[in-house]
Amino acid sequence: MRAVIFDIDGTLLDSVDLHARAWVEAFAHFGVETDEGRVRSQIGKGGDELMPVFLPKERIEREGETIEAFRSDLFKRKYLPEVRPFPGVPALFERIRADGLKIALASSGKRSEVERYTEILGIGDLVDVSTSSDDADRSKPHPDIFEAALKKLNGTPSDRIHVVGDTPYDAEAATKAGLPTIGLLCGGFPEADLSTAGCVALYRDPQDLLDGFAHSPLAKR
Repeated sequence: MRAVIFDIDGTLLDSVDLHARAWVEAFAHFGVETDEGRVRSQIGKGGDELMPVFLPKERIEREGETIEAFRSDLFKRKYLPEVRPFPGVPALFERIRADGLKIALASSGKRSEVERYTEILGIGDLVDVSTSSDDADRSKPHPDIFEAALKKLNGTPSDRIHVVGDTPYDAEAATKAGLPTIGLLCGGFPEADLSTAGCVALYRDPQDLLDGFAHSPLAKR
């Protein structure tokens, strides 16, 4: 038995810039000025790990949940309708399933967001298990979400599982969970950052991984 665990934002969906804009707008609503580039470099983390980069601990304790709720609602209302899949996702998932692998989703987003993303991607019948921030105490780069996926993939040895993600935080979290990571560049992080974080292979996007599947770490050996 083999399996692959996919991150979603920036890996399967072209949504990183939209998340960054939502955070910038949410911070501004609460009087915190920042810029999209700085916030973008933190996308891939959950709110619990992202907010401390921009806010003092005391304010997070006082207003963190309110800020996160505002951002979540803003994203759903204003930005979610603009989210689009990267090319090749359903075909890649079909190829993976045909090769005998299980598929899991592991996102720092909330469960409701993961469910909506699955609908947008049209992959609901191709996914075996999914995890979200609701399944973890801490978000990436902590390993909690991938460890939750491992539990749901009960029976699949960890040395036969790969993670596919687009950020250094995916690779760092996967490494802490004992899993190798295939990096995708479509999320916008530099190739050097992904390599330094430990990615064992790099591809442009899901379509590129599909095109090179026979020679990828996911192929049967």
